Amino acid sequence: MTTELHEAGPRLKSDSDFWRDPYLFYDKLRSIHPVYKGTVLKHPGWYVTGYEEAAAILKEPAFINRVPLPEASTKYEQLQRLQRPQKTASFRPVIEEIVHELLDQLENKKMAEMVSEFAFPLASLIIADMLGVPAEERYQFRQWTADLIQTIDLTRTRKVLAKGGDTVAKLTAYFKDLIEKRKAHPSQDLISTFAGHEQLAEDEVLATCILLVIAGHETTVNLLTNGLFLLMNHPGQLSALKENPLLIESAVEECLRYESPTQLTARTASEDCEINGKIIKKGEHVYILLGAANRDPKIFQNPHVFDITRKPNPHLAFGAGAHVCLGSALARLEAQIAIPALLERLPKLKLASTDIPFRRLIGFRSLAELPVILN
Repeated sequence: MTTELHEAGPRLKSDSDFWRDPYLFYDKLRSIHPVYKGTVLKHPGWYVTGYEEAAAILKEPAFINRVPLPEASTKYEQLQRLQRPQKTASFRPVIEEIVHELLDQLENKKMAEMVSEFAFPLASLIIADMLGVPAEERYQFRQWTADLIQTIDLTRTRKVLAKGGDTVAKLTAYFKDLIEKRKAHPSQDLISTFAGHEQLAEDEVLATCILLVIAGHETTVNLLTNGLFLLMNHPGQLSALKENPLLIESAVEECLRYESPTQLTARTASEDCEINGKIIKKGEHVYILLGAANRDPKIFQNPHVFDITRKPNPHLAFGAGAHVCLGSALARLEAQIAIPALLERLPKLKLASTDIPFRRLIGFRSLAELPVILN
């Protein structure tokens, strides 16, 4: 793969090393300008690598979200209140129970693949429980989520987009049916809460359910597996966390900063805007490279050092402003519970390979698999 960017002469290329470590490429891009106009994989637009510029755009209402799903923005703040951390915290007993059930299945094994055997089942069971999706139906969400992630990423093809459209249609039909069931027979789940909220239109409820499926799976799975991968690759930090489990909150935040699960989020300018001396015209596309912003040396001292004691740590892994990721509180809580439990019950955990590739996605930092030795 060759990635080419050019503005008034400069030309940067990234070969296969980009997928392994995109941060050198981000640094080179930022050195030209933190708000850079160019083309990546045939997608022309503004690529934002600076932290202050990224935060400003994320908080500026003139930059419109470009998520290719049913529109949920009009009452997004109401939906965030329904998903606030205090409400998410009530799921702690469920998360703890599911974590230990999964660890029971791993405890006597010599090796495991942590994406398929731990991180994905954990995220899937929890989001199914929260939404009120019957447990026996949760497995189809894995393929649906994978299809939707491909459509959002800049590596997408026309075939992928067509498949993604079919997936949205399937998810919409599935949730429409489930919403009707919950209206008739309410339960103690989020779909019942959304369906009973008078100010939320059906399209907004549907969009929120689909967004939560993506956020509840992809964000959480990537955070858990990236976090484990980082800790096993940094034995000093792993030892520090084992010696002081109270570091888990700052450790999770550093995992989010250092290998942000979502690397890119897109916006469109609804009017002409100036960001750090650059005029972004109405209708132009803006690609905010969250992974780059979270390693901006203007904000983070030694940005390429993984330090679980880092404070302050004002990363943008979940965005900022009105459109902070709906699944952020859930992902944080799952990681804060799952990682210490796993390290306690599997103290000899280590990587089974030194060559573990990331998926070839620009918008997400995601391991295809994470093989480990348990005992």
